[in-house]
Amino acid sequence: MKKKRIIGIVIGVLSILLVIDIVASFYFYNLAVERNKKDFLQGNADLEVSAEAMDVFIEGDWREWVDSQDFEQWDMTSYDGIDLKGYYLPAKEPTNKTVVLAHGYLGNARDMGLYGQYYYEELGYNIFTADMRGHGHSGGDYIGFGWHDRLDYIDWMDRIIEETGKDTEIVMHGVSMGAATVLMASGEEELQPNVKAIIADSSYSSVYDVFDYQLGRMFHLPAFPVLPSTSIVTKARAGYSLKEASALDQVEKTDVPILYIHGNDDTFVPTKMTEELVEHTNSDAELITFDNAGHGETFVTQKDRYVSKLNEFLAKYIKE
Repeated sequence: MKKKRIIGIVIGVLSILLVIDIVASFYFYNLAVERNKKDFLQGNADLEVSAEAMDVFIEGDWREWVDSQDFEQWDMTSYDGIDLKGYYLPAKEPTNKTVVLAHGYLGNARDMGLYGQYYYEELGYNIFTADMRGHGHSGGDYIGFGWHDRLDYIDWMDRIIEETGKDTEIVMHGVSMGAATVLMASGEEELQPNVKAIIADSSYSSVYDVFDYQLGRMFHLPAFPVLPSTSIVTKARAGYSLKEASALDQVEKTDVPILYIHGNDDTFVPTKMTEELVEHTNSDAELITFDNAGHGETFVTQKDRYVSKLNEFLAKYIKE
């Protein structure tokens, strides 16, 4: 009888823990992946940027520049039936050079005007950017963290080539989740050889890795068993698992040259993730890091050094 009682207690405890884990899995899916308002990021110290950067992000003249441009709106239905919105701006003078910009988590296409203005005004590129699924004016009830978006971006670039010609040279430039997106696209066989260079600013190595990091940092919880079960929920509801959504695996297959950029004071996505990406990259890869720089702010706070390295890198792979 005593043995049966102990077994019953153990089963009861395990059942309670299982229920807690299931509830937690749906909670974290809703918190991070489902398309909804993300109040949990408000006041997050890891996302604090310098006053200089904040002024530019919120009130910079690049916003007026974006509003004054005549972007063409492009519509596309994704391979899985989601309505997506993209935005294309031809250069002032005809060119075969196009930059494809990818925004970060909870951002939108307009945010990338900060970078687009430089490519347009200083480098003379055509610009394309898009609202990723679950963001901006695009459809989708979940956030893909770059995984499904990688295929969307490949489809967008196919259209760019159709519109601008087979000699088009494409640079992909992403920040944070956008950086992970362009890296995830880099390893796909369907990626056209027109993509000549990739700029990955503040990328994470995989969705699982960044969830693991933030789960510990924000909630002081271990990865197991919450992340494996959250991954199952994500697979069931959004169609991808946290581990398969890996930029690390994709760059091991790429032949596109990549410039990695990261701030050494980034506590939202640690610099070590980019360092790991560099180590695993199959193609030519360069890394530049910036001291006294947090997540995704180096283009603003240390712009001269940023664009100097950018221009040096592009000169190697983009024809004059």
